[in-house]
Amino acid sequence: MKSESPFPLHVSRISGFPEFVLCSAANRSEDTSSCFVLPSRQAKASPKYGLTRGTGIGIVNVSSAIPKKKSKRNPLIAVLDPDPAILSYLRRILADRFRVSPFTEAAELIQSLKKLPVPDLLLMDRHIGEGGALGLLAQVHASKPRLPIIMLSCTADLKEVVEATRMGATDVVLKPFRKADIDLVLRECLTKTGKQEEEGDEEINEIPLDENTSFVRASKCMGEIESQCRLVARTDIPILVLGESGTGKEVVTLFIHKMSARSHSGFMKVNCAAMPADLLESELFGYEQGAFTGAVKSKPGKFEICNNGTIFLDEIGEMPSVLQAKLLQVLQDGSFSRLGSRTSIKVNVRVIAATNIDIKAAIAQKTFREDLYYRLNGFTLKMPPLRERSEEIPILARHFMRKVSAKYDRDPLPISSALLSAFSCYPWPGNLRELENTVKRYLILGDEQTIINELIPQLGAEALAANVENSNDDGSLKHLVRNLKGSAESAAIAKTLEGTGWNRKAAASNLQISYKALLYKIKQYNLMPPQKQRNTSQASSREA
Repeated sequence: MKSESPFPLHVSRISGFPEFVLCSAANRSEDTSSCFVLPSRQAKASPKYGLTRGTGIGIVNVSSAIPKKKSKRNPLIAVLDPDPAILSYLRRILADRFRVSPFTEAAELIQSLKKLPVPDLLLMDRHIGEGGALGLLAQVHASKPRLPIIMLSCTADLKEVVEATRMGATDVVLKPFRKADIDLVLRECLTKTGKQEEEGDEEINEIPLDENTSFVRASKCMGEIESQCRLVARTDIPILVLGESGTGKEVVTLFIHKMSARSHSGFMKVNCAAMPADLLESELFGYEQGAFTGAVKSKPGKFEICNNGTIFLDEIGEMPSVLQAKLLQVLQDGSFSRLGSRTSIKVNVRVIAATNIDIKAAIAQKTFREDLYYRLNGFTLKMPPLRERSEEIPILARHFMRKVSAKYDRDPLPISSALLSAFSCYPWPGNLRELENTVKRYLILGDEQTIINELIPQLGAEALAANVENSNDDGSLKHLVRNLKGSAESAAIAKTLEGTGWNRKAAASNLQISYKALLYKIKQYNLMPPQKQRNTSQASSREA
């Protein structure tokens, strides 16, 4: 049988339809690429199959002839926005996972909600209509109280956010938004309502911030950090980020800036510990010509350059006391003076500060101003160290391997169970930064055993391999990591205690844990000095 169709035919017999031949038009762009063909005389006699006549053939869609298996329907998302460009963008980014019903008029939406099917979620513009959307929001919420409603707003006014939440909004997303913003809020809302399944434990969420930086989360606690960042990004309150070195404080700060209404303005970082007091003051606040030796012309400071943007003060705990008072003034009324100037400059800058010191201890020791702390502490984000989210380590290790292999144009290396176990046992005092550098070193060296010996020299690769082989039959990674972590931790503590002559305070300081925690670990692992251990063994022998 010849066909004048321009598409290549892949032929196979279909059970139950002896006169039909299945063809697949490989180059056809529509979703109706598979069809049945048969001579046109048979097509005339088979109208019940929805056949259409062609040159010598009759065509029917597979869906018309073979019943499909029922599949779970995608959630239905209603979108109300007067801007057709926004409706088109939302439809494009959501169409692969959701059914989308766009509306440009409030009346159309109200009529649609009275019919079936009822949407699973509503995305609604905050500024639609003459009187705004709050009245419409209240009306929709009253008629459909279980319908999650997400407001799309152009402003980050805290009063408006609170009012919208009080009127029934589930969340607020700031315009202009990105696909990642919409994906996150939809996932959270639909998961809560049971319309979408929870993500797998090992799913990683990566949000690119610039060419070299991404916000990455792969655990529940970091998911909470992400939610908090999105919440505080909508307002202009100062933020204090606390956490150890390498936990991602700068990444979180950049993420907040990118999610805020100031994302199109400047973002600047100043390391307060990297400069002496005089240089830091001129860097932050600028100077006039002749203010000091070498000031041949006036120079604006970071606060002036970053007007209407965000300034990140890293290591704020190291800022000299004399500058803390000047910073306090900027936080209070947004004004300051350049070095050598008699005039005051007013700026509108959001301040986000970070430190890895115990800020309350610094206040008690009078090295940090208490009034400045309360000004900075509009909202506090506490970044957990990597050892407290060890379930992320295998996922992050693979993520860093993909990242650094792409950067250095190398093939990614496999990460074995033994290496993952070593990663999970290691306490990571340098946190994410240390983990990334370790993965980078592994990629360059290509020697897994060297990396394992660097991380856990007291165990070595053989002990790790033995632990892997002797683990439970269920092969649970969590169980394996728990056993390995206990043995590695016990060996590390014992080695440190021996090195300090069993001076427990010195050992606690070397291990970077509290004295009380060390006493607990000694009791947990039944550790004791060598002399006491020998006496105990001799006593046991005599009793035997």
